[in-house]
Amino acid sequence: MTDQPELDWRDDRVPVSRRFDDPYYSLDDGLAETRHTFLAGNGLPDRFRPGFHVAELGFGTGLNLLAVLDLWRATGQDGRLHVTSFEAYPLPPADMIRAQATFPELAGIAADLAPHWGQSRIELPDLVFTLVEGDARETLPRWEGCADAWFLDGFSPAKNPELWSPDLMAEVARHTARGGTAATYTAAGFVRRALDAAGLVTRRQPGYGRKRHMTVAIRSEDAQGTP
Repeated sequence: MTDQPELDWRDDRVPVSRRFDDPYYSLDDGLAETRHTFLAGNGLPDRFRPGFHVAELGFGTGLNLLAVLDLWRATGQDGRLHVTSFEAYPLPPADMIRAQATFPELAGIAADLAPHWGQSRIELPDLVFTLVEGDARETLPRWEGCADAWFLDGFSPAKNPELWSPDLMAEVARHTARGGTAATYTAAGFVRRALDAAGLVTRRQPGYGRKRHMTVAIRSEDAQGTP
């Protein structure tokens, strides 16, 4: 897909997709939201190990990548972190850089990655990142990888239901390692039911900020998919 999304900027710092009428991250504090939802929600950094693989539905501004790499570095992990992100509408590098500038504590990592935006693969001494462009309903079934942790970060299920369909949630489960986890800001019942049906046992827990609940999940031993 080559169409670039049109953006509005809320308070000149938060990008809002015109396509989905939804902000790319919390209007309050996107980094705090990421840390609460996707990092803590997946039990990180306690589960880190060399070669740990994060997969993500919805790459957006790259904020989640910066945050997880920051945690990897801050906790002195060995080896390289692997991150694979599925994104239908990649942002232009200039918009990514503008959005990331909102978070000065990530400035060092943002500077390391800035020259590489627009590439489908980035390799650093402590990172292997792959961007899979296209509709995840088509690209995820073809993916040969397996994630230890999933960041389910599409736009709101009410506005972007395609990224939360039962078939796609089943593919998420199929590409989750045994003992692997998933986390998302949404607590929508149909999303939780789809994950449960696929073998990722879900539970609600407190969400970030004004979000009352979020969802975390773990792959059960009898789920169908990659060992």
